[in-house]
Amino acid sequence: MSQASFRFYAELNDFLPSERRQVCFAHAFENRASVKDMIEALGAPHTEIELILANGQPVDFSYIVQDGDHISVYPVFESIDPTPVVRLRPAPLRDPRFVLDAHLGKLAGYLRLLGFDTLYRNDYDDAQLARISSDERRILLTRDRGLLKRSTVTHGYYVREADPQRQIIEVLRRFDMHRLIAPFMRCIRCNGVLHRADKEAIGDRLPPHTRDYYDEFHVCDQCGKVYWKGAHYQHLVDFITRIANAPDALIDRS
Repeated sequence: MSQASFRFYAELNDFLPSERRQVCFAHAFENRASVKDMIEALGAPHTEIELILANGQPVDFSYIVQDGDHISVYPVFESIDPTPVVRLRPAPLRDPRFVLDAHLGKLAGYLRLLGFDTLYRNDYDDAQLARISSDERRILLTRDRGLLKRSTVTHGYYVREADPQRQIIEVLRRFDMHRLIAPFMRCIRCNGVLHRADKEAIGDRLPPHTRDYYDEFHVCDQCGKVYWKGAHYQHLVDFITRIANAPDALIDRS
């Protein structure tokens, strides 16, 4: 029986049982296996990993773990560019677009509200989600760790938080998207882009009191839904402001 020691750093410990967090631990194995397969068997999806060191030297996912190896596994770096060492994942997507699994419907609505291109349907299966993420270069957001272990998924993230409002704060911070917020640009229902519409052209689609009291309208270019600054508008503005300026204490990493 061969044995290697592993140490996972920072938020990668979220994927480990409590006794293996923040410590070096031994892992016994019999058959040849790549470091990618071994790390994922221990719990961490490859999409969460930026750098692997074997005995202090950078290796890629195909490295075959040897008896006596010391493996250090690091998460995505927010402020350090590991390119001079080795980058395991493709370069970050400069224009973040998303596809979400069936458990993240409310998060999808919040992302669309903030102006982010977000695909979501509650009937996408795992194969479809992985294919869409790969083919359209979309970041796959999920609460399913196994989904992120599919080899076709290159850009993905396991959403830690369970509450949708905490989830949107988490995702904004994880992908450094605060400066990209452009609210009221997308349809919350279908993700279509909103365009200014002439009141006269859509008058027959408006409730009587809406025609009387509002003059500014936007229409979704996909589903045709009409939007205006009604009674809920200020509530949405307040929500966006609160989310964009949420204190770090709202995200608990303990």
